[in-house]
Amino acid sequence: MFLGHAMLAFALAVLFAEWRGWRPRRALALGAVAGAFAALPDVDVVYAVAAIDGGRFLGGGAVNPEAFWDAANTVHRSMTHSLVVAVVAAPAFGLWSSAVRRSDRRRRLAYAGALSGVAGLVAVAVAVSGPLGGVVMGAFGLVGLAIATLTARRTDLSLRAVTAAAAVGLFTHPWGDLVTGSPPQLLYPFEVGLVDARVVLHPDPTIHLLGAFALELAVVWLAVLAVVRVTDRSVRLFSDRSAALGATYGAAALVLVPPTLDVSYHFVFSILAVGSVCGALSWYRSASPVRPALRQDVVVSERLRPNFGVVAIALAGTTVALVGYVFVYVALA
Repeated sequence: MFLGHAMLAFALAVLFAEWRGWRPRRALALGAVAGAFAALPDVDVVYAVAAIDGGRFLGGGAVNPEAFWDAANTVHRSMTHSLVVAVVAAPAFGLWSSAVRRSDRRRRLAYAGALSGVAGLVAVAVAVSGPLGGVVMGAFGLVGLAIATLTARRTDLSLRAVTAAAAVGLFTHPWGDLVTGSPPQLLYPFEVGLVDARVVLHPDPTIHLLGAFALELAVVWLAVLAVVRVTDRSVRLFSDRSAALGATYGAAALVLVPPTLDVSYHFVFSILAVGSVCGALSWYRSASPVRPALRQDVVVSERLRPNFGVVAIALAGTTVALVGYVFVYVALA
């Protein structure tokens, strides 16, 4: 759900800004910032870099992804996924962004407020989870401050806008993890659990995985449609017949090992590859004939650059591929 976290926050921020009458460029900037902050909680996997068993990860000359995730899951979905942490972190990141842009006397106060918030989070993490907690929360704070700095230098978003974007990203992130892994510690550092177990979409582990993937696709659709709406593009972007090629992926249900949350790499990579082929084919057809175009002037060659329509068809192709796979899998069950 890594992509889904960012896309959900992006879509919500863009649609809200569009509703408030913001210019398209500024609305998209707010969405991009919200999406960046939505991805921030997963920085906790940095722990795996230090804790991973190298021999197991590269054992037998082949990469074993499970070794990485076994190490990462020691702290994954814990402190950085907390709603309590988000309450403190979002204003701190907003203050830091404001301080970077300011040049008056309030700049030091903004820096002090931001650093106090981040330092307080690190101190609490050390007190509750020991040095490991301090390392993870420190990485969370540093990356968050880096996002805030980049936001201040590349956008004109105000203190309130950056704080709101950070809040949207941090508050929406944990909920997507409820169907893909162990439930996040939503109220860390307090020993109170709001959700004690993963939300099961279906008893069949493969259908559960397909449902989780469908949810992620739905979030990506929401983000893409938000861009279509705010930029006044046409929904005809999704109507290219190249997307129909995705239906052939249904045959994968006959030859691939049924995917589950534990083993899903072969399914995810292959279905995304099919969607990418659909997008590439759409681009090729729209730019054809390619060779003659390459011999013409620069203005014509601009048509050879992949555009947003390619993303739209790739998404449509991936969706058609998922429907085809589900249809065949259910028919065989």
